[in-house]
Amino acid sequence: MHAVQLFSQHILTVRDSIEANDWNQLYKNKMRSFYKQAARIQSLLLSCIFALGAGAGCGLSSASGPSPPGPSPSSSGSVPQFGHVVIVVEENHSYSEVIGNSAMPYLNSLASQYGLATQYFANTHPSIGNYFMLTTGQLVTNDDGFTGTVGVDNIVRNLIAAGKTWKSYAESIPSTGYTGGDSYPYAKRHNPFSYFTDVVNSSTQVNNLVSLSQFNSDLVNDQLPTFSYLLPNLLNDAHDGPLQLADAWLQQNIAPLISSATFQTDGLLIIVFDESGTNDSAHGGGHVAAVIISPKAKQGHQSTAIYQHQSALRLILHSLGIQTYPAAASTAPEMSEFF
Repeated sequence: MHAVQLFSQHILTVRDSIEANDWNQLYKNKMRSFYKQAARIQSLLLSCIFALGAGAGCGLSSASGPSPPGPSPSSSGSVPQFGHVVIVVEENHSYSEVIGNSAMPYLNSLASQYGLATQYFANTHPSIGNYFMLTTGQLVTNDDGFTGTVGVDNIVRNLIAAGKTWKSYAESIPSTGYTGGDSYPYAKRHNPFSYFTDVVNSSTQVNNLVSLSQFNSDLVNDQLPTFSYLLPNLLNDAHDGPLQLADAWLQQNIAPLISSATFQTDGLLIIVFDESGTNDSAHGGGHVAAVIISPKAKQGHQSTAIYQHQSALRLILHSLGIQTYPAAASTAPEMSEFF
């Protein structure tokens, strides 16, 4: 026990010494990697200290990613069943950069009116691992240049098994069924569905990789699938463009969804940022904003429980009546308090 505490204190000292220097002049890439590893080790060791002090067991997480948060907070809420679930993923901004920022009036109005997770944390840096956590419950890889396929259990496999429909609506994707690499401003690494063997090896499922314009058409014609994944391009997701542009994109594309009869009947929308800035590695990927929107959700609810992307994956499947959850989603805290 004493040795664990000393090593934890050593990690804190190392982190402080790194943060005290000019980041850009300390070989940014190598030091950033070291910083993230130190943060993960510190978090795991402190968890062990608390667990041992409470008489509980202590186990470090596997290579699939950081240990999920603890048990679900007690709540009188329960997850309703929905006919249509939509998720929008934004890019690379911290909670404090988004919530309360006048550059994003539309998103902040939704956060005030519906549910806001004030202690939601991404799982890793860089982006790609967070997108896989949202859809497989595993990090899979932290290589943004990854070009392989992914055969682990995933959201598509569970949706198909339950007889549900899905589409990935990606802005600026070159064509329907496209599984190739980046085509700016489309980024493949932000579209995890384009890696899944369940999709790329199926002539039927691959055609669910469609453009954002198809979303607008499906919405107007009341043909939305059970699950919709909305992907802004790099200019509109706050990756390369300003927050003002991301907010304008949300208002243009999300406001019609929320006001639609389909959504008002049985709709759930999650808007979440994939990761914080690289200077924030709390819980692996830093503090980010997550907003839960539905006519069935508590109005003005602000959660203080810790959630991560595996909880969002669990919520998506649970809200569609699916009781099997991939990897970390199987033990992730329920987000039932929002309902």
